[in-house]
Amino acid sequence: MQNIPQIFAHHWAFAIFSISAIGLCLAMLLGAFFLGGRAKARSKNIPYESGIDSVGSTHMRLSAKFYCFAMFFVIFDVEALYLYTWAISIRESGWTGFIEVSVFIFVLLVGLLYLSRIGALDWAPIGSRGRVQSNPSIYKMAQQRQSNNE
Repeated sequence: MQNIPQIFAHHWAFAIFSISAIGLCLAMLLGAFFLGGRAKARSKNIPYESGIDSVGSTHMRLSAKFYCFAMFFVIFDVEALYLYTWAISIRESGWTGFIEVSVFIFVLLVGLLYLSRIGALDWAPIGSRGRVQSNPSIYKMAQQRQSNNE
């Protein structure tokens, strides 16, 4: 069994790193507390974003489609991560790795096709999923501008 000085001799770098990280965090927190502003005003507590005052309530309901979009992003981002690591080790993994990646991609494609089939990827409301209607007046204005430029 090792005694205390031998343990410190082996782990001195980690101890210095830990102490300096904790010290830096404490210094930043104390610096913000002592150097931070103390002015109180009614307008300091009002939300302010990008130079525009907030209008309306912040308690609004968001569609679940935003959640689904975020989940799809995470799923396919993780898929890209796994495929990247597989591509780096393609020579070592050989045909076994190729078959495993093919099964992995197939399962994800089946899931994507299922989501597309049940309508989870449709963002437009049901009533507006038809053919896109063009505006003839915009088309005429574009033709007039083109003929004026010639």
